Amino acid sequence: MSKELGYLVTGQDEVSPDDTDVVLDYFDNLSRIRGLESVINAINAGTRQGDLEAYEGELDALVRRNSEITDTVEKVLEKQIAETMMEQGIYNPWAGNPESESTFPPVNFILSKPPRLLVVSPRDRIVRIRDITLVPDIEIGTMEDIEDRISELDYSGLVTGLGGIATYPSYVTDNAGLQFALDIIIEEWLHQYLAFKPLGFLYILDLTGIKRDYDIATMNETLAGIVSKEIGDIVYNKYYSTGEMQTTTLPETEPGFDFNKEMREIRRTVDDMLARGEIELAEAFMEEKRQVLLDNGYYIRKLNQAYFAFHGNYADSPTSIDPIGDEMRQLREESDSLPSFLDTVSGMTTRQELAESID
Repeated sequence: MSKELGYLVTGQDEVSPDDTDVVLDYFDNLSRIRGLESVINAINAGTRQGDLEAYEGELDALVRRNSEITDTVEKVLEKQIAETMMEQGIYNPWAGNPESESTFPPVNFILSKPPRLLVVSPRDRIVRIRDITLVPDIEIGTMEDIEDRISELDYSGLVTGLGGIATYPSYVTDNAGLQFALDIIIEEWLHQYLAFKPLGFLYILDLTGIKRDYDIATMNETLAGIVSKEIGDIVYNKYYSTGEMQTTTLPETEPGFDFNKEMREIRRTVDDMLARGEIELAEAFMEEKRQVLLDNGYYIRKLNQAYFAFHGNYADSPTSIDPIGDEMRQLREESDSLPSFLDTVSGMTTRQELAESID
C-alpha cells in the first residue's frame, strides 16, 4: 500500500495502460541480463573466451537501467491487469460492480526475488504437512544441508523457489519472462481476492495449520492457476502480442519423450510403492527417474515426496494425478463466464461440492 500512498503524495501516477514500450524494454533487458550472466560464468569457469570486463560493464548498465524503470513497469502492469479484470467482470470478492473504477484489493505487486520455501512431507505418503519460508539467497549446498537434516528426522524435505508470494503487496519474481510474470502477478492477486471468500478463508486456515485440508488447498491453487492463465493470456494478447493470439502452454517435449506423461506415471508408481510400505524402493525409483528426466533435458534438482507434495497442490500441473484438475476444467467449460466460474468455486467449502457441481 505504501506505493499507492507514494503516488498520491508525489502525483507521479501518470502511466497509461498503453505504455507498453517500457515493459518490453524491461523484459528484453532481463533476457539479456540472464544471457550475459551465463557468458560471464563460462568465462570465469574457463570454458569460454571473451572480454570479461566488457561483458561485466554491459551487465551493470542493464541492471541499472532495469532498476530505474522497475516502478514504472509495475504501475503499467498493475493498470493493465486491473482494467482487464474489470472488462471481464471481476471487481471485488463480494459482488460484481460495473460502476466501480477499480478492483479490490487494488492490484499491487513488487518485482523482486521472492523467498524460498521449505516443504515438508512424510516419507510414507505424499502430503504437504509443513511450509517454512526461507530467505531468497540460499546456496545449493545450504539447501541440501537443510534437506538432509529433514531426512534425519525421517521426513522428506525440499527447498524450492517461488514464482511469487501473496503478501500485500505481493512479491513476484524479477527473473522470468513477461507472460510468466503476468500469470504470477494475477495468480497472487487472486489469492488476495479469495481470502475474502469461503474457499480462500479455509485455505488460510490450512496454511496457518489451524485446520489442515489438502483438498481445499488444491482447489484454491488450481482455481487461481486456471483463472490467472486465462486473464494473463488476455492481457498479453491485448497489449503485447504482435501477431497471432498467444496462449499459455507447457514447454515442448523432446521427440519421443512426453514429460507430462512421464511425471504422472512416476507419481502413480511412487504412490503405489508407498501404499505397500516400500519407502526406500520408492525413493530409489524417484532418483533413478530424475536421472532419466535429466538425460532428456529436464533438470529437477531433487525428486522426492516433498517435491510431489508441493506440486501436487496445483492439480493442473503435470505432476498431479488429482482429479480436481479435470473437474475444475470441466466446470470452467460448463460455466457461462469467467466471473461465474470464479464466483461458483470460490464459494465452495468442501471437495464434495466441486464433484457435485459437475454431476
